[in-house]
Amino acid sequence: MKVFVAGGSGTIGVPLVRALVAAGHEVAAMTRSSRKQTELRALGATPVVADALDRQALIAAVASVHPTHVIHQLTALPKDGMVRSPKDLEATNQLRTEGTRNLLEAASQAGARRFIVGSFALLSDRRKDAAPAGADDAANALRSMESQVLEATKRGAIEGVILRYGLFYGLENPATVKMIDMVRKRRLPVVRNDAGQLPLIHIDDAVGATVAALDRASAGGVYDIVDDQPVSMTQVVEALAEYTGSRAPFRVPAWLPRLIAPYMARLTAVQMPLSNAKAKAELGWRPKYSTMRDGLARMFSRAA
Repeated sequence: MKVFVAGGSGTIGVPLVRALVAAGHEVAAMTRSSRKQTELRALGATPVVADALDRQALIAAVASVHPTHVIHQLTALPKDGMVRSPKDLEATNQLRTEGTRNLLEAASQAGARRFIVGSFALLSDRRKDAAPAGADDAANALRSMESQVLEATKRGAIEGVILRYGLFYGLENPATVKMIDMVRKRRLPVVRNDAGQLPLIHIDDAVGATVAALDRASAGGVYDIVDDQPVSMTQVVEALAEYTGSRAPFRVPAWLPRLIAPYMARLTAVQMPLSNAKAKAELGWRPKYSTMRDGLARMFSRAA
């Protein structure tokens, strides 16, 4: 297959490009930064420099590759991966609305058969009341992205597939690296009686599901790409402390994080247990790391 990865130099983009090349696909990886070309070329991909918000440039860039498949992994998150306020998502929101529109048009004009988009489970539209307060713009942008893909599929313009990823973790994820540093310094407290149920996914497993979706997903299919078990943020932080040999995190009442970091506090308090059964059945995919603890155990054993 000839695969065009938009967002090829991002958090999931780099391991995804690596996996696609290893699977024998011909890969073109798009980045906005000309400085990333050497890195992408070293992965075995053909680098393409373009801005998804520049419609004409993007159409020309995708057309030059003649891809059979286009994968949308466009984001513009903070460098450390930590979203602290709705403002941190504004650039990504634009990529999910306008950028998706441009990329869909470019993929269709280039004759691509399939369009796979990496979405985000916590902001998906199945439960509009589940999104944390203050995340309305981000949730609306995500719904726009998904609806554009599904509408293009309905009218026969392309075969759209939506992968709703859980929260990424893994050493290739900047947010995980940042959390480890904060845990070691005891700067990441946990909430007493934390009842959150967060869908997580190791970044390697997100990559595996995306590769599987190239030819196994159904047109118009929507899949939750998550671990077998949801966890609370308290469980995540306590596990990181355990595996790093750090002191136990401070325990605080729920009102304190809501006062100091309201956006993050509301996000991590979401209760959204999801099932990966459909992805397993239709994609023939199984997470290598069934639970967060499985993934962390492997992650730290590799780092040792």
